[in-house]
Amino acid sequence: MRIVRVSRPLSRSLPGLQINRVSCGFSTSSLARTAKDAVIEVSKTRNIGIIAHIDAGKTTTTERMLYYSGHTRRIGNVDEGSTVTDFLPAERARGVTIQSATISLHWPPVRENDQNIQSTKTSDLAPHNINLIDTPGHADFTFEVLRSLRILDGAVCILDGVAGVEAQTEKVWYQAAKYKIPKIIYINKLDRDGATFGATVKQIASRLHTWPAVCQVPWWEGGRRQFIGVGDAVGLRAIRWAGGGDGKSFEITQLNKLPKSEAAFIDEIKNARRALVELLSENDDQMVEKYLEAEEDHLAIRSEDVVASLRRCVLNPVANIVPIFAGASFRNIGVQLLLDAVVQLLPNPADAPDPELNLGGVEGTLSRLMNGDMLSTMSSHNSKVAKHKRHANALVQNLETCALAFKVVHDPRRGALVYVRVYSGIITPRSLLFNTNLQISERAPQLLKMYASDSVQIDAIPAGQIGVIPGLKHTRTGDTLISYIGANQKSGPPAPLNTLQLRPIEVPPAVFFSSVEPHSLGEEKDVRTALDLLIREDPSLQVVDDEESGQTLLSGMGEFHLEIAIDRLVNDLKAKASMGRIEIAYRESILQASQPETNAFDREQGGKQGRASCIATVEPLSEDYVPELDEYGYSAYEDGNRVTITLSSPPDPSSELGAWDGELPSHLSVPVIHNAVKNGALAALSRGINYAFQLHNTHVFINLNPRNHLFGAETTPQALSSAARLATKAALKATALKHGSALMELVMNVTVSVDEASLGAVVNDLSSSRGGHIMSLDDADVTSGPTVNSTNEDLPRIDISKVYAPPDPFGSSSQTQQLGIATDSSRQRNITARVPLKEMVGYLKHLRSLTGGRGTFVMSADKFERVVGQREKVLLKELRGY
Repeated sequence: MRIVRVSRPLSRSLPGLQINRVSCGFSTSSLARTAKDAVIEVSKTRNIGIIAHIDAGKTTTTERMLYYSGHTRRIGNVDEGSTVTDFLPAERARGVTIQSATISLHWPPVRENDQNIQSTKTSDLAPHNINLIDTPGHADFTFEVLRSLRILDGAVCILDGVAGVEAQTEKVWYQAAKYKIPKIIYINKLDRDGATFGATVKQIASRLHTWPAVCQVPWWEGGRRQFIGVGDAVGLRAIRWAGGGDGKSFEITQLNKLPKSEAAFIDEIKNARRALVELLSENDDQMVEKYLEAEEDHLAIRSEDVVASLRRCVLNPVANIVPIFAGASFRNIGVQLLLDAVVQLLPNPADAPDPELNLGGVEGTLSRLMNGDMLSTMSSHNSKVAKHKRHANALVQNLETCALAFKVVHDPRRGALVYVRVYSGIITPRSLLFNTNLQISERAPQLLKMYASDSVQIDAIPAGQIGVIPGLKHTRTGDTLISYIGANQKSGPPAPLNTLQLRPIEVPPAVFFSSVEPHSLGEEKDVRTALDLLIREDPSLQVVDDEESGQTLLSGMGEFHLEIAIDRLVNDLKAKASMGRIEIAYRESILQASQPETNAFDREQGGKQGRASCIATVEPLSEDYVPELDEYGYSAYEDGNRVTITLSSPPDPSSELGAWDGELPSHLSVPVIHNAVKNGALAALSRGINYAFQLHNTHVFINLNPRNHLFGAETTPQALSSAARLATKAALKATALKHGSALMELVMNVTVSVDEASLGAVVNDLSSSRGGHIMSLDDADVTSGPTVNSTNEDLPRIDISKVYAPPDPFGSSSQTQQLGIATDSSRQRNITARVPLKEMVGYLKHLRSLTGGRGTFVMSADKFERVVGQREKVLLKELRGY
């Protein structure tokens, strides 16, 4: 298929968002309309995610969004297993979200002639396309949340109005903050007994370190009874939903038309409006002008001006403001207003931060690349790039598409489905896409738009949109895909564009593992193929082959994660295998430094003679080590170890090795040598001498004198890597056999949320039975101290006394109500502790038995620590099986 460029990229007034007009068999006029429509869709597109703690109501809220937008004709129920986004059998059986699901909807609904849909509208907004991702809330599926956040422009954080800000909420909140994603908060479940909107607002300030802008206040019938609606502080109106309905019947009333019996409710809406205007005025000069124009009357400012100011503050990370909304999704209250807020306040793709990328080792942004600035920077360091700089405009103009593959799903009928977010240009069917991570080209046979498990074939995926490419055989999560006019199918685009990579998706390390055993030798190949598919879908899973036992080990983020992985392996991928018991990944560490060990590698590799040599020394890693290296030196920290490489004469003057004059063989460069030697050293550290666990806290020094350790054409990168591995292994063996080695285990930061009545039993269990160390006991409602998820000491501290929060009608006293503290035995408390990971296996079931099913916990890895004393003897006895 011939691709012809029609015109230059569209206006660069949209930072980080470039849309090119291309022709793929269409007429020029139709293509122009396609590109024009793409620009319109960008301004009316919202790429958002639903993030929250498990059981906060993410999927329930998503179901209401789909229903009110007209996408579905009935409301799905999590308990019945009838939801749209939880479509996996395992999700419906367990009632939890396991993998993120992508779905698109329009809000307000586009079918204006349908009276049933028309009745769901609460505003006169123009229809917008919302690409929504419902993410998991369970801590074991953190990677699902991470890769979704990586490509989103905005997020809706849902809180349980009874539980408040829970531990996993904090974790996903700071993950979203890392990607600079604007957020709004929806306080859900206000219909339940014990729901406290005001106390939750206080928690948002103290635990999430942000200023809450209360846009709605709950409407309690008669002031203290049933939750029936919300008061809109922005529009100065009250919205009441009919009880027991599907949420499409509601009544909007202006404040001056509310009955006198609701005088307290009216006053609270006005108080919320005053507090909102005051907060916005502190961060938005235009709001100050509107306030003065309104003669300093907070209530006289138009609602449109308040919305505009809110949007500016939400998109400005310096303001640190988050709008707060109220509702009860299960009772169908408040979801339509939440959709209005998504459209009005969250950014479109053009408002999102400029995508970060790496081009030939130079960091930059997409807009800088499209403007030619990055090529100018590179030309000052590389003469080859200087030649391309003279054709910089041609290079940029020929770059049609830049997209990121953020998820891969295996479909039994359609094969691999690659989810992509397009940042520049338009992907069309039959487009030739070059994978800059793998340096291979693949052609997109067709394009799909996903609606959870269903799909619709589409003609293009323009910039700013999320789509799916089926049939790509090699693309993985985090790969960058580009399309370049005139690119060779084998070699791809010219340098340096063939090295262009968008910011990758970080994969957290696995901490639990289990053996996977095929039922017979004949099934081994099929099981391995199924495991490969599983890992391509979920890179947070890892498969390693234990050399000593011959077992295949599957590693994951937690017990539940491994349980789901095996369930998918057996039931979805039809692999005939069984899983062993869940084990913990320990580490091994040396105790003393070794003497220098020299190893000469001289062996045939791949049909060619390989020969190389080096000197290796190992020692325990010092935390305060600062490498002092010359221009040929290199030092890298990976997986808890450090490798330092020097290319110079040996430090011993009496050595017979001659001095190095700086000359290297023509086929070897300094970076190639560094990479080969580092890989060899890391390979040696993958297995300890005494306990066969991966080495940790180990510093490897590799000294290589090119004059005497390199042997011309016989010294290949593979030979260098092998020499470094053997020399490092010899040094490890020497010190481990002489001085012994230490067993290390991973210690977790754990936050347990329990009620007051269960506090003593849980604390005693953690400290006595599980060998944990209690760090703090915090009031879950008012704590502003550090937690397992907020380790950044630079987080702003919010003065709670300056935060507006409407009073909760069920508080026992004004003082406790102001502080957000309950006084009964159901008060939530947070226990922060450090506990060995081994002791947390199966902890959830035990915690539920201690707390009557009400306790929850979240944990994150802290660091590996040495096991000593009686605990070391017990662990070694278990590991050795006697």
